[in-house]
Amino acid sequence: MTMNACDQGRGFTEEQEALVVKSWSVMKSNAGELGLKFFFKIFEIAPSAQKLFSFLRDSNVPLEQNPKLKPHAMSVFLMTCESAVQLRKSGKVTVAKFALLETIKEAVGEMWSAEMKNAWGEAYDHLVAAIKSQMKPAESDIN
Repeated sequence: MTMNACDQGRGFTEEQEALVVKSWSVMKSNAGELGLKFFFKIFEIAPSAQKLFSFLRDSNVPLEQNPKLKPHAMSVFLMTCESAVQLRKSGKVTVAKFALLETIKEAVGEMWSAEMKNAWGEAYDHLVAAIKSQMKPAESDIN
């Protein structure tokens, strides 16, 4: 098995950008439901993550019926995907990555491919790296 450019950390290619943009255009109109699926996948993989949200921690309502979860999930999903789509234009957590990739895979159906998975994975990795660099500017030279 040969390593491709994204496995070697060479960056987000134009081809990967095209796959991310194409699939995002298909998913965007259903961001509310996909955002919920994204969060449900996170909670399925890591149930303790629910405790991070006060509106879930303090609620006796089932997740599916919580009135605050869908707007929050949609907002996070939109922000995550929009940020990934904008990576090349602007220049620059494993559970969340897996949940995002699984949600996208279900959303785009037959469009899904190994190349699309790699493109979204690379976009996510760049997004995380950009966020980390903004959070710890003094440590960015250490990595």
